[in-house]
Amino acid sequence: MGRQRPKRQSRSVSFLFFQTFYAPWVFVRAVYRQILVLGVMFAWGAAVFSYYSGLPLVSSLLASVSTITTIGLYVPNGGNFLTLNRNEALLLMVMIVVSVGAAASLLQSTVNTVVNGDLARGEAERSMIKRMKNHVIVFGYAHLGRYVADKLDELGFDYVVVTHDPAIYESLTKKRALAVLEHENRPLVALREAQVETASTLIAAHEKDSDNMMIVLSARRLRPDLRIITVVHDEQLMETVKNAGADVAVPSSISVGHLLALSATTKDLVGLVFSERVGTKEIAQFSVFKSSKLIGKRLQDLAEFAHVIGIVRGGELIQNVFDQGLRIMEDDTLLVFGDPAGLHELEEEAQAT
Repeated sequence: MGRQRPKRQSRSVSFLFFQTFYAPWVFVRAVYRQILVLGVMFAWGAAVFSYYSGLPLVSSLLASVSTITTIGLYVPNGGNFLTLNRNEALLLMVMIVVSVGAAASLLQSTVNTVVNGDLARGEAERSMIKRMKNHVIVFGYAHLGRYVADKLDELGFDYVVVTHDPAIYESLTKKRALAVLEHENRPLVALREAQVETASTLIAAHEKDSDNMMIVLSARRLRPDLRIITVVHDEQLMETVKNAGADVAVPSSISVGHLLALSATTKDLVGLVFSERVGTKEIAQFSVFKSSKLIGKRLQDLAEFAHVIGIVRGGELIQNVFDQGLRIMEDDTLLVFGDPAGLHELEEEAQAT
């Protein structure tokens, strides 16, 4: 938790800096077409007034600007439109219509850019992502991905979210979270935008196995050395996902099923460990009461049931659990690791009621 606040503050300050830095030229890029059209119309009007009214260059330009901006400092032909040259009238109408449209578009773009800050925010986001290294790419944010991102925030790790959903992308960017919107199932483009070249890990946590599979294949193609972790909703796809390039595949249904079942049989469940090498193991804790048969025993005496990986005594964690002289005492809290069946027997032996 100690690293969390400085990182968030640093990211917030960086975001504000980049957004302020990019705002002017992003605004110009957003409205340069309208500005160009208005410039052409100013020159158009100046040429019309110079040719038909005989005004000098500066005066004709002033008359053009005055007409387009509706200030009205100059009125062609003294305001007598009945005797106004027909060609001049047609040219001025074209100038006014085009200028009003360009001005309205310019105003709308200005309001959108200033009020929403979308363009500047997008440029700031892209610039920050380009500078990231050893970050985590989280694919999917609808359910599991949200919890993954929250935990990474808590641990102080930088991450970039890749999502299909424009609404989720908009929500993340408004919160100044770094995100990439994947367009039209183009994972390679999205991964490059998320700086997969400098990332340390990819976590595929989408609700659909097919989408996770696609992102795993794409990421492995771009980065053969990237660590890839994916959730698998259909356990029959476990081998397929691993063959596609995932380093770690977590079966969501099996994990939740085991957790629920073990929670029903073991009241002191702390966590589960899924490993191809050691199988499914449970981590549990329970207290040693006065009547427990475990009091006075050494930790290796419990090996037939499970492995003690920690002891809390007097509110403090005993560091050296490998001490041969260490014996279990009344009111100790044991943290144990092993098979569910063995832990259940140990729980009964300890009389943890």
